[in-house]
Amino acid sequence: MALTFQTLSEFLSHGHDTVIDVRSPAEYAEDHVPGAINLPVLDNEERAEVGTIYVQESPFRARKIGAAMVFRNAATHIEQRLSHHDGSWKPLVYCWRGGQRSGSFTWMLSQIGWRAEVVQGGYQSYRRLVHAALYEAELSHRLILLDGLTGTAKTEILQQVAGMGGQVLDLEGLAGHRGSLLGEMPGGQPSQKRFESYIACALARMDSARPVLVEAEASKIGARILPPSLWEAMKAAPRIDLEVPFEARCAYLVEAYDDILSDADHLREKLEPLREHRSGAVVEDWFKLIAAGDKPALVARLMADHYDPAYRKARSRYAVSTQRQIALPGLSASDRMQAAARVLEVMAAL
Repeated sequence: MALTFQTLSEFLSHGHDTVIDVRSPAEYAEDHVPGAINLPVLDNEERAEVGTIYVQESPFRARKIGAAMVFRNAATHIEQRLSHHDGSWKPLVYCWRGGQRSGSFTWMLSQIGWRAEVVQGGYQSYRRLVHAALYEAELSHRLILLDGLTGTAKTEILQQVAGMGGQVLDLEGLAGHRGSLLGEMPGGQPSQKRFESYIACALARMDSARPVLVEAEASKIGARILPPSLWEAMKAAPRIDLEVPFEARCAYLVEAYDDILSDADHLREKLEPLREHRSGAVVEDWFKLIAAGDKPALVARLMADHYDPAYRKARSRYAVSTQRQIALPGLSASDRMQAAARVLEVMAAL
């Protein structure tokens, strides 16, 4: 049976035991339905081979060769990764557009006796729902931004708010990037489509009657672009501004960015382009501190010369209708925990 879904929330509430993506590993890696496992009926090379035969030789021959590959791979999946399921198992299967790959695999599973169903339109139907949620409609959620200069531990406080029961959208976590020039994280960033999937699905699972806390960001996090509905809602959202002494922010960043600060060659490579914005002399002074291994002094100079001026300039571009301040004496573990509790109180009052 082919299933259709009208909204992303409906798709995510499919009620099946397992979602199976039968596309190639490369297609799956770019983006996939949250929680789906990848059981490719054609791997990357096989898919390319069948496509070449289809274009250069004959569609019939391509389908014949492709069918043999599909059923051979499907049999392997059934013998290995699916062998433990009993007769009540109910999988939901999809491919690129709900065609031959998913149809063949679903038929095979059904013949065994499993209650397999296929997604009408495949991944493309899922992608249309994500696109509609982020590009075609206003966001239904009420956002509140957690703001503050660089080094105010916004991300950690955001996560602590989530641990206390607040609704939180962690954009930096979803983007795999700390949102600054030196913000690279291990593992790199997801594709743009995957990033949008993360956002749309996270919001679809949230209670739209409750506020959602989001860290104040630029329109790009690393190389990933915030989708229009989210960005427009963020620009209009009320803000909670964390105020932390300069020295405390520097000390926090020395610890939080130790991985970047410890890689002198990479650090110089990342800072080199700033000569166009902060002058060659300023950058050369940074490089001297890198060579000396003086991380605290380097962070203090980066904050004073670059990060704080850039952050203040970016914030001045947008009018803020409502803003509340939370002043912290420092950024110890207890300071951050108290800040998270205070943020929850302010969220409830806004």
